[in-house]
Amino acid sequence: MTSENLIPVSENAFNINTASAADLEKIPHIGEKLALKIIEHRRRHGAFRKPEHLMLIQGISDKMFREIRPFIIVN
Repeated sequence: MTSENLIPVSENAFNINTASAADLEKIPHIGEKLALKIIEHRRRHGAFRKPEHLMLIQGISDKMFREIRPFIIVN
């Protein structure tokens, strides 16, 4: 699945506070290792309060965040 096939609207977005590793891997540019880092960060520090907090994770740059932002939500 490529990002061109995804429509960046809420029904295609994943809640990064509840998504499984398998769901996170459906987000463009997020592979297994990064999905596990997201889940580990969530486990250690609690829920993400803002989508921008993903940039606290090593491996998620500002550029990558801008590309994945349409596919993530925080609830």
